[in-house]
Amino acid sequence: MSRFGKPIMSLAMLLVLAGVAATAKADTINIVGTDLQGFSTATVVCEFNSQTNTLTFTITNTSAITHPGSTSTITGIGYDLPPLGNASASGLNGFTGTQAPSLSSNFTFSDADLGNVPHGNNNAVLDFGFTTGPSGSFSGGSVNDGLLPGESASFTVSGAAFTGFTEEQICNAIFVRFQNVPDAAGVGGSDVGTPGSQVPEPSSVLLMGTALLGLGGYARKRLKRRN
Repeated sequence: MSRFGKPIMSLAMLLVLAGVAATAKADTINIVGTDLQGFSTATVVCEFNSQTNTLTFTITNTSAITHPGSTSTITGIGYDLPPLGNASASGLNGFTGTQAPSLSSNFTFSDADLGNVPHGNNNAVLDFGFTTGPSGSFSGGSVNDGLLPGESASFTVSGAAFTGFTEEQICNAIFVRFQNVPDAAGVGGSDVGTPGSQVPEPSSVLLMGTALLGLGGYARKRLKRRN
């Protein structure tokens, strides 16, 4: 095998194995604040069961508290399934959701109109979400009922409207509302986090690995012909 063939074959096998492994585990999404970046961050471990049309996810507030009095609390979590936006103010309907028992936070599920998504995300129309406080809107929310840095909460959402969407599409459709963040850049003490890095679908990883395996095999055949 040529000096290029072995590295290609090795990389291909790693990608195929990674793709197979990815089909058996959830996606991990890194959330980054639109305006304040590191001051408002979170990690979401997300998994979708296409057989039951059920989404489960656990969100952890990883915000850095560097300003006295600021808590960078998560007060709202919403999803706008692709394509971005919807003709109806309430987005896609027919979802039901629950929060796992928690001692640190209290979110309420809503499938109705969750209102505007601020901080440059005005085109988003949330299909469903979890909010805190009595307002029932994504922009509102209660800091006292939210998720502080270092805390985690788990949620489950089911609905026939998930049909046709992939795990990658659903998991990366998330918007996270942060409040009581450092009042920098004129953001009014709040921010909205969106996926900062997206995990590729297992099918994409497998496809790349398979292509590289083919390329490695082709290089090997050419080397044999020359010999």
